[in-house]
Amino acid sequence: MQLNSKQQSLFKGTLFVLLMLPLVRLIWAVLTNHLGPNPVEFITRNTGDWTLYILALTLAVTPLRRWLNWPFLLKSRRMLGLTSFFYATLHWLAFFWFDHFFDVAEMLADVLKRPFILVGFTAFLLLMPLALTSTNKMIKRLGGQRWQLLHKLVYLIISLGLLHYFWMKAGKHDFAAPALMTAIVSLLLLTRMVWAGQKWWQQHRQNGTLTG
Repeated sequence: MQLNSKQQSLFKGTLFVLLMLPLVRLIWAVLTNHLGPNPVEFITRNTGDWTLYILALTLAVTPLRRWLNWPFLLKSRRMLGLTSFFYATLHWLAFFWFDHFFDVAEMLADVLKRPFILVGFTAFLLLMPLALTSTNKMIKRLGGQRWQLLHKLVYLIISLGLLHYFWMKAGKHDFAAPALMTAIVSLLLLTRMVWAGQKWWQQHRQNGTLTG
């Protein structure tokens, strides 16, 4: 399935609006005082959840493109990745602001003291270079091969994000949501592993290093 330039612009515009809906909902909840009994927790967890959801959606782009034969989906991957970083920044800003009132020393002490926060903070730090190198100019500067190698960090980042998410939800005895997200991400990663194995096999057969 191919889209012309007008259809692609409409698709990307619609996707952008959908990605901003969680933020609009959050702002509306703030303005109408519907943040629940613990507003800080609501804001922090909501932005953190959407960081993980959109990051998983970013990983889903390539499988969906191949399964549905929709090549235009690849052009949405950068937007999804940057939006995930945007929500991650809001998540950590909420933690830094509301929990520690911009006290860097106190925040770092809390990060080092609580493993689930350390894991999440590490994932956020690793996400930064991916966001900073998302432009065409940076791709050219790094070179395609090095850029691709750097952006493979997303697999480690989402794994750390899942661990952070699990620890956070476990405190509320909510294991259903982490189990579902782990299953989805595992499927996406396993799909890539299968494709990589098939590619390796085909290359070695063509080179004559495998027989049978």
